[in-house]
Amino acid sequence: MLRHRRPVWFWYAVGAPAKLARILVTYRPVMEACGLTEPPSRLRMALAATTNRTAPRRVPRLTRLRFTASGLVLRIRMEPGQEVRDFETASERLRHSWRAYAVHVAALTPGWLQIKVVGYDVLRRVVMPKAPPPELLRVPVALRSDGSVHFRDFRTVPHELVMGATLSGKSVYLRGLVTGLAPQPVALVGIDCKWGVELAPFAPRLSALACAPEEAADLLDVLVEEMTQRYELIRGVQGLGSVPAESITSDIWGLPDELRPVPIVVVVDEVAELFLTASSADEKRRDQMVTQLIRIAQLGRAAGIYLEVCGQRFGAELGKGATALRAQLTGRISHRVNDETTAKMALGDISPSAVLAATAIAPEQRGVAVAGDSSGGWSLVRSPFTELADAVATCAEHAHLTPDVPGLTAFRPIPAATGLALVAADISADHKD
Repeated sequence: MLRHRRPVWFWYAVGAPAKLARILVTYRPVMEACGLTEPPSRLRMALAATTNRTAPRRVPRLTRLRFTASGLVLRIRMEPGQEVRDFETASERLRHSWRAYAVHVAALTPGWLQIKVVGYDVLRRVVMPKAPPPELLRVPVALRSDGSVHFRDFRTVPHELVMGATLSGKSVYLRGLVTGLAPQPVALVGIDCKWGVELAPFAPRLSALACAPEEAADLLDVLVEEMTQRYELIRGVQGLGSVPAESITSDIWGLPDELRPVPIVVVVDEVAELFLTASSADEKRRDQMVTQLIRIAQLGRAAGIYLEVCGQRFGAELGKGATALRAQLTGRISHRVNDETTAKMALGDISPSAVLAATAIAPEQRGVAVAGDSSGGWSLVRSPFTELADAVATCAEHAHLTPDVPGLTAFRPIPAATGLALVAADISADHKD
């Protein structure tokens, strides 16, 4: 019962001591069996020859061991001639030898590496660790398979692509992201071409919302104009003769507090709807929207405008500009997808193994995704389940923090109560007619 209901308690009470004993007892035999030893030095071989003994092979030295809520962390000093890739190749054999759920190898400093031994499936029931002090534009959104927290850090990764089929957990990931950004002094802008059903519940905290491609085209034009004005502000500050050389900046974060504009996070849901056309007029509007999106993705970071692009399907066949837009989206999140092409579009330029991991996610594993970035690293993550009612309540609670961006006033969504009253009035008028 303790193992299923409180896996962390069970791990500390039973699993961790047993795993520690197994690792300490079998460390040398396991290293030898996995081929992670080196021949003895010439001095040891000479000393062994004088006594008619066999010099033992050199084993990487285990220098430190630390407990975590999900496993053990080993700090190992490698022997001369070894490299981190040797341990990464043998990670699956280490996992079976130590009866662990997973083994993750990471390089530290030259000659040192870290091995995370995961004791149980941390993604089966996501329990987020104690949240660190909040940072601007940095939100904990998921738990990694090694037990660490996956953060959505807009300052480090300005733009991100989130893929996921229906009922894959993409909407839950988006709820968690909006819930984490709601208490922060940022402007949230939504483009939801599914008639706003995904983002409209967060209207009290949104500075702008577009629910149709026509509205999205106008909103993107306004965002590009806002970005232009911010660059003019930065250039104007650079031209002031009284500004010291060390205070000159090329983005909004170097501006004085009284001049710095509020950062803007643009959430685009169902991005494929922006690419679909049915007539020549739609094609012209599509080209304009895609061009504006690409401009924001290329130039928005320094102006404090960030993109979170979500969709069920994303491929080169969507039309001109799809591949160019994807190239600017550094962060990649791929939930379960319906076809391999979407997984390749999201993760193909990161790692082929990441594509295989994304296509192997089962339908019952809702919320499980592959998180990667352009550096080539990736990992399995799972976002904690966030009720829609809780996300809506958080947005309503922090509605007073919604910044007033003058250019976005025309797109400010109507509060829910006012909107329902207007709909009821329209229905009543129709009945009277």
